[in-house]
Amino acid sequence: MRKDPSHRSEMVSQILFGEFVETSEVEENFVRVKCLYDDYTGWVQSNQLTIAEQIMSTPVYCGNWSHEILINGRTIHISMGSPLYNIKGHVVYIGKNEVRYVPTDNSCYWNITDKGFTKANLEYVYQKYLDTPYLWGGKSVFGIDCSGFVQQVFKMFGIKLLRDAYLQAEQGVLVPDLAQTKLGDLAFFKNENGRIVHVGILLENRQIVHASGNVRIDTVDENGIINSETGKRTHQLCLIRRMI
Repeated sequence: MRKDPSHRSEMVSQILFGEFVETSEVEENFVRVKCLYDDYTGWVQSNQLTIAEQIMSTPVYCGNWSHEILINGRTIHISMGSPLYNIKGHVVYIGKNEVRYVPTDNSCYWNITDKGFTKANLEYVYQKYLDTPYLWGGKSVFGIDCSGFVQQVFKMFGIKLLRDAYLQAEQGVLVPDLAQTKLGDLAFFKNENGRIVHVGILLENRQIVHASGNVRIDTVDENGIINSETGKRTHQLCLIRRMI
């Protein structure tokens, strides 16, 4: 998904396989879309979309790093967090495309109705993303940015977050300081102009998992993030919000 209708325009987000969008204006080979999950807007190539007769919903997502499916008999791999439909029958039609889910084991089907926000479940999800390279606008295990990472992790627990860090910073409730945080709180960080530009998930023992260069675990204190490898401060803490 790009900011403007051009291949040269920056990527602002991604649409994972099985996600639905509304379309509006068309410009040459690009279509302006709005994601139904978070209302995020941008431009995508028209040939990357297929017209669906109805909007489907599901509580089931891909729970593996990637998962093999068949589209009209051809094999593709979808990313962690991609929605899965009609897995009991293993076949569903999205538009005119026959989608067949190839079962491997139960871990590939992550049903959010069965998964509470526990330490073990949180670790399972974020560990799938560890070392994923940073990609501006990305939200998959093949490349992800900081807010995309946070959004995808919380999606696996049925908690809808908006797409960008500064938008997520308006959700939930404020936590006064680091001493009062709980597992899963979100820490937001600002640049020299005071603008929120980064977000991460707080863990126990003053640690934070976030996408910076890659998805990684670093140390956090009242001033911000300290890189666990270099010992250098990388981000300045701005505020903390609780989404759970």
